[in-house]
Amino acid sequence: MFKNLYDKALTWAKHKHAEKYLCALSFSESSFFPIPPDVMLAPMSLAQPGKAFRFALLTTIFSVLGGMLGYGIGFFMLDSIENWLQGSHYWQNYQLAESWFKDWGFWAIFVAGFSPIPYKVFTIAAGALQMVFVPFVLASMIGRGARFFLVAMLIAAGGEKLESKLRQYMDIIGWAVVAIVVIGGIIYKYLF
Repeated sequence: MFKNLYDKALTWAKHKHAEKYLCALSFSESSFFPIPPDVMLAPMSLAQPGKAFRFALLTTIFSVLGGMLGYGIGFFMLDSIENWLQGSHYWQNYQLAESWFKDWGFWAIFVAGFSPIPYKVFTIAAGALQMVFVPFVLASMIGRGARFFLVAMLIAAGGEKLESKLRQYMDIIGWAVVAIVVIGGIIYKYLF
């Protein structure tokens, strides 16, 4: 099952419009969409290692542009979306983002940009808390760029050897990820 999905992802990664889809996903994920661009960046870098840094650059640029939209949403529209935000599973992350901004400011955006923490929550919080815009953009560029270039570099460096090993173990890896997500969800539900 997972091998077929893996093969399909590599086929899509070579599609003539794959870069456009990567840019759109990178932009939307930074302000409202839940799927991170790594899910396209990694297979695209694996399928075309010679273009991995180009893909990372596009991902970074469009992610930062989407982050600017998220900043604008927080700055201009927080009152309009606050009720929805409180009812969503992002509310606790938003409150965490607020406390991080009070303590760390610039570094909160940098960490959120690099880590798997939902970046969109921090972009909206940065706007809502009226973080100075230029440091917000710089922290976003550094954090997001570091993350995406690291992903592209590691995947491209593995090349064909990595691709064949991944394909060989894809079913095991896929089921392991499913198990980790389920266990993580159970732990999260009962501990938090």
